[in-house]
Amino acid sequence: MNALNSVAFTLFGEHFKWNDTIGNLLGLAALALGWRRSIVSWPVQLLSGVVLVGAYWSAHLSGGVGKQLVVIVTAVWGWAQWQRGRREHGDIRIRFASWTERALLVLGTGVVTVAVALVFQHWNLSWSPWADAYIFTGTLAAMVAQARGWVEFWIAWIAVDLVGVPLAFNSGLPFSGLVYSIYFVLVLAGLRAWWLRSRLPQNSTPSLQGAPA
Repeated sequence: MNALNSVAFTLFGEHFKWNDTIGNLLGLAALALGWRRSIVSWPVQLLSGVVLVGAYWSAHLSGGVGKQLVVIVTAVWGWAQWQRGRREHGDIRIRFASWTERALLVLGTGVVTVAVALVFQHWNLSWSPWADAYIFTGTLAAMVAQARGWVEFWIAWIAVDLVGVPLAFNSGLPFSGLVYSIYFVLVLAGLRAWWLRSRLPQNSTPSLQGAPA
């Protein structure tokens, strides 16, 4: 971990660390694989989380560390969910969440964000407790929605990116900020792809047999 925490290169006066660089490249790959509904998205996301734990720890962002720990656990669960979906339906079913599911997702995100921010603030676990808590909880919400096959997964990522980009640059993690910016473009494309997929009748949804396993 010490080696990964060293500077990989310097560009425009910004120091890019190995763990920040490698972890975010893996995260970018996981998002692209999620766009294609490839089940490989989950193990790649898990590996990204493991590497990024060190990056956020060094930046004194407890929310970032916690987020990556949640990413690791949720990636295992999401992997199992998609494997079960493929066994039962031959593909990953994409749909919009119901209004009840959306309400629960938003309410849960709001409540947990406040609770986590207060913990960070009380114990001085982050220099930016509210933004840190928001990203932590928003990432969890996005991954839960992805595991469920909800189109809202992409909307949750947009909400995370809007705060994640400036926070990463201000925390000395410029590569994270750069990748968050790239995420935003991929997320918009992914949202469109899943949106169109959700409009297909269930019995005409193409199988994933030709997609990466």
